[in-house]
Amino acid sequence: MKKAKNKRKKWKQKRLFSRKAPRGAAGEWFEKLVRLQAQLRAPNGCPWDREQTHMTLRTYLIEEAYEVLEALESGDDAKFAEELGDLLLQVVFHADIARGEERFDVADVIRGIHEKMVRRHPHVFGEKRAKDAKAVLKSWEKLKAEERKAKEVKEESRPASLLDGVSHALPGTMEGFQLTRRASRIGFDWDSVDGVVEKLTEEAAELKGEVASADAKRMEEETGDLLFAAVNLARFLDVDPEIALKKANAKFAARFREMERLARETGRELADVPRPEMEELWERAKRESKHAAGGAR
Repeated sequence: MKKAKNKRKKWKQKRLFSRKAPRGAAGEWFEKLVRLQAQLRAPNGCPWDREQTHMTLRTYLIEEAYEVLEALESGDDAKFAEELGDLLLQVVFHADIARGEERFDVADVIRGIHEKMVRRHPHVFGEKRAKDAKAVLKSWEKLKAEERKAKEVKEESRPASLLDGVSHALPGTMEGFQLTRRASRIGFDWDSVDGVVEKLTEEAAELKGEVASADAKRMEEETGDLLFAAVNLARFLDVDPEIALKKANAKFAARFREMERLARETGRELADVPRPEMEELWERAKRESKHAAGGAR
């Protein structure tokens, strides 16, 4: 059975990549996609596409990014390629809206990222050389700081910071991850994981103290500090906190649904089960999920 499954998977992958376009055709297909999106937003195109704005598309952009991650983790190459296409469409869609407003177009987007990548890789496209990935990241941050300083002169804005460029629109875990990662690249970091764990314990104790005071504002602040410490710990361990939390969410949802199923086996809804029995169902759901995963978790 396992051999047959692997054979089908290999056949599916072979079928996917046997359709590889001739060299240079990627540009042709990209241009076709750009023209297609322009047609969808033309006067005689799709009413829904024509109504969209940068603001209305925000949710889709985030959703597509997460669906790419889900497909990546599934190991299904066909699904992964499909979801990357959906994400690419969002880039083309936004660029076409901007083109219609005569602000910029997709060529500006591509040229901008191409020039940026060349500029930020002098160890590849210039005379400088980097001995390892750490040196690359240090050079990268220095170049970004120089770019921000140049923009500051043009815009007469606040002084440049290493933290500039970390978007406030990011989910909290991702923003905290990016902020602490930026700081760590210039040496502002813990010496060992023990220090981060100690900080996490300290923040938990402070939150416990504020819970006793029942001060809503202080409890919110200390909860934020605790979450930030947890994000920092994840970053120190080379774990993406957003992905880790998504997996924990999925694990909780699967076990909760199993609790509901177990309750229905007794002719009740989970809401009608006494709390002590709920705890028993939870432990049973945990055991069964671990058994199903071969004891991996």
